[in-house]
Amino acid sequence: MKKNTAELLKELKNCERFENYYDDNENALLNVQLSEALREFAAAKGLKKTEIIRRSELNETYAHQIFSGKRHPERDKLICLVIGMELDIDEVQELLKKSGYAQLYARDKRDSVLIYAVSHKFNVSETNEMLDKYGFQSI
Repeated sequence: MKKNTAELLKELKNCERFENYYDDNENALLNVQLSEALREFAAAKGLKKTEIIRRSELNETYAHQIFSGKRHPERDKLICLVIGMELDIDEVQELLKKSGYAQLYARDKRDSVLIYAVSHKFNVSETNEMLDKYGFQSI
């Protein structure tokens, strides 16, 4: 039976030896490479890497390094890529979670702008204009 996150957390907090926890739950723990997840989303959307990179407005070399797994982008750069892929908000949240970053949070002022922009299919420039309008740092 698959354990949910709350069950894993409870077991982890109560275990005496981490090795036992790890051995018992290794298959339930995430080990996703960001580059692999990006390629999977791109394939599912039928998008080419070059098109995503162009839409993301990131430096081409830097973006290729992200896709190859040589670089791990900061959260904002990852958001540029998801905008370039035109992911919906649920897909964005999933990718942020898999990458180890906080998901977009509707109560956070800056994140609420990003959620709106993603939900309304803004491009990176439009997103940055909206962020600037409200006094937030661009992505």
